[in-house]
Amino acid sequence: MALATDVLGISLPVLVVFVSTVQPHPFLAALAATAVWLGVRASHRRYTTQALGESRGVLPVLHDWLTLLGLLAVARIAVGESSDPALALLALSVAPPAAVVCRKATHRHLTALRREAQSVDRVLVIGEPGAADDVIEHLAARTDHAYVVTGVIPVGEGRLTSGVPALTRLGSTPPTAPDEDWVPVLAAAEQLGAELVLVAAGPRLSGERLRRLSWALHDAGLPLAVSPGLTEVALRRLRSVTVAGLSLLHIAPPTRRGLHMVLKSVLDRTGAALGLLLLAPLYGLLALAVRLDSPGPVLHRQTRVGQHGVPFTMWKFRTMVADAERRRAELTAVNEQDGPLFKMRRDPRVTRIGRRLRRSSLDELPQLVNVVRGEMSLVGPRPPLPEEVAQYDAVEMRRLTVKPGLTGLWQISGRSDLSWDETVALDLRYADNWSIGGDLDVIARTLRAVVDGRGAY
Repeated sequence: MALATDVLGISLPVLVVFVSTVQPHPFLAALAATAVWLGVRASHRRYTTQALGESRGVLPVLHDWLTLLGLLAVARIAVGESSDPALALLALSVAPPAAVVCRKATHRHLTALRREAQSVDRVLVIGEPGAADDVIEHLAARTDHAYVVTGVIPVGEGRLTSGVPALTRLGSTPPTAPDEDWVPVLAAAEQLGAELVLVAAGPRLSGERLRRLSWALHDAGLPLAVSPGLTEVALRRLRSVTVAGLSLLHIAPPTRRGLHMVLKSVLDRTGAALGLLLLAPLYGLLALAVRLDSPGPVLHRQTRVGQHGVPFTMWKFRTMVADAERRRAELTAVNEQDGPLFKMRRDPRVTRIGRRLRRSSLDELPQLVNVVRGEMSLVGPRPPLPEEVAQYDAVEMRRLTVKPGLTGLWQISGRSDLSWDETVALDLRYADNWSIGGDLDVIARTLRAVVDGRGAY
């Protein structure tokens, strides 16, 4: 499907545009553009089984397309091609959206397969019981990856709690004969039909012992992966180097200053100002609907905690009765959310129009003013209340290292249907790994989340 999409996404538009506008050599132009596009995509390994369906991002497609334009521009000059450049660009502009749609379709297809435990790799985990259980727990918590643990080999004493069968056990110290390690490992891998051996690194399985085990596995044709114990660190922040024979993993710090932060601020404020301008008529209609639905002000002001714990006044269209804050204490006992958050599916304080505004997230639109003022970002963690922050521990306080957002990973991942631990994990992932490209992806996915309305109440 990916190949067919790329072929048709280039060849047909070029043919249609060139033939309809009487440009020279339409068939040759279509053939050349298709060949270069497929070559660029193949050279970037977009058609490998390791890449197909694994990502739905837009940036790789844009990168490929810009490479295509550069190569075709050079070829145009080299052969003296005389077609209209604007028409050629128009014809080539169909390929990127077609490729993006294909990536999203294959990603959904692969995700659906993996929910049924198909299109996965059988993994044998080796490590000390605690480390092995931790790796297994992380892999079992999500289905959007290829690894399914089918067996574990604990190293040293200790009880496994994951429930995955342990086929054998390695000693706490390296054996005098190395084959005492790798022979039972190879036997277990063969028994399970394992396609990958994953080692949870630890003091009992490192250095020379791990090196000899890797020799045996590779000689048997089995790939080896090593988990260093890091979680929620984006790949772009990792860099491997070898120093004095040691393999080291460098972890870049999160982006907190510099050009990327300036660009984020400019995009935030420009986008918010443009949104306020374009949505002005909608603001008027929503304000009228709120005013007619129930007595009270159109806008609801609320103190929230921003970046570095600085409080600010956040604006929303009012979705509750005027005395909602005073009545909250009466409903504490029926809170449906764990942690410091307060949420109810059928909160009696929410008005009729308020339910519709919340489901569509239109009540959040006045926060564009907060974005223009620099108190919020277009993308970021949910802005917390002061009483929520008062209950934060040291880990949860890291949510405040970045500006809160109008939308974010919480909003596109289930919103109020998520547990508090899941909410914190998403916010910390964003705070540590944010990027301009990631923000653009979240904004694009927000529209679908708003239409779906899941978790909005």
